[in-house]
Amino acid sequence: MNPPTCETHDAIIVGGGPAGTSTAIRLAMHGARVLLVEQKTFPRPKLCGEFISPECLTHFARLGVMDQMSAAGGKEVTETVFYARGGSRVVMPSEWLPGRSHTALGLSRAEMDQRLLTRARAAGVEVLEEAQAKSLIVEGGQARGVRVRIGGEEESRRALITIDATGRLRALARRIDSGTSAPERAVNKRATLVAFKAHFENAQGGERACEIYFYRGGYGGLSVVENNRSNLCFIASARDVRARGGDAWRVMREVVMSNRRAAEALRGARLSSPWLSVALEQFGRRAPVPVRGLIAVGDAASFIDPFTGSGMLMALESGEVAAETILRHLPSLHQGDSFDALSRDYNALYDKRFGARLRVCAWLRRAAFAPPAIIEAAIFTLGTSARARRMLARATRRDDSSGEREALSRS
Repeated sequence: MNPPTCETHDAIIVGGGPAGTSTAIRLAMHGARVLLVEQKTFPRPKLCGEFISPECLTHFARLGVMDQMSAAGGKEVTETVFYARGGSRVVMPSEWLPGRSHTALGLSRAEMDQRLLTRARAAGVEVLEEAQAKSLIVEGGQARGVRVRIGGEEESRRALITIDATGRLRALARRIDSGTSAPERAVNKRATLVAFKAHFENAQGGERACEIYFYRGGYGGLSVVENNRSNLCFIASARDVRARGGDAWRVMREVVMSNRRAAEALRGARLSSPWLSVALEQFGRRAPVPVRGLIAVGDAASFIDPFTGSGMLMALESGEVAAETILRHLPSLHQGDSFDALSRDYNALYDKRFGARLRVCAWLRRAAFAPPAIIEAAIFTLGTSARARRMLARATRRDDSSGEREALSRS
């Protein structure tokens, strides 16, 4: 056994998205000393499909932020409609998904993340905005915290556990993998896909629907959010994007709108926000524990395919798994016990919770990027069987009804 530690924090979380803030809230609600480090100032826009599935509302209730989310002006989403390039479609009702609500929610990340961050502060989390985690503190092969730059000054913050919640970039984990603090250029060279997102006025998508459009080399989603706007988020091949000079408008018109339904919905749409874009390196699972003392949550641990509508759910669920694991091991860590037991526990729980759905999504990914004729046939086949569609929808998430009953019994 090692001597007791004297870290300032029980946990340092880098990244203020839903995975990071939900982990912070859950830890702080049980008395943990938590520091949350966020590079931006909130509220801020974020590239995201902005589809909040019914299960997420169960998590919001547990986090004590449901009323704030309800007051944010988001729109109810009662169904997801998948459109093949030629216009054939298949419908997935939101009520088929587990959760405390029969509807999903369309709400911008700027609004949702701001409310989660406000809740984190109220729960007792120390929050640093406009703070950049420059590097990990690593001693004896174990992460012991981060070095943070704030307003030109750099300081060391130490913790028993450090959490990478920096999304697809995996800013902390990559520094372990590559030994560098500037991996973004190498990431972009390997990227085969590019994602774009913007808000629009006067889009003609379904009033209470999330519409998914398939086209050669990618897919996109259009859904309603607050203030009578629609969020368009789409993925295209890097080759198609380069051929159009990286111009988001051209990619939208010439690639996304090659889908017949997308052309109808977007023909008269007016841009109401700047375009956001990011290169995508890969989907699927990464290492939940990149190094001793460091665990990953959200997209830093697994990047699930956006068309499944479960990305936000994965962020909140992984935060729940991380917080439960940390709280179970925190007393022994305070006594100087090894991090290894926590690492084994988190890896096992992560695989139990997410392993099967990530494997299902890997199969669905191949189908989503299939030639248009195959997608047309798949949509036609799914349209003939509600049972098959329901099973497919639930295969990308877990039935959370037991957790919902537990949360409601505590409220």
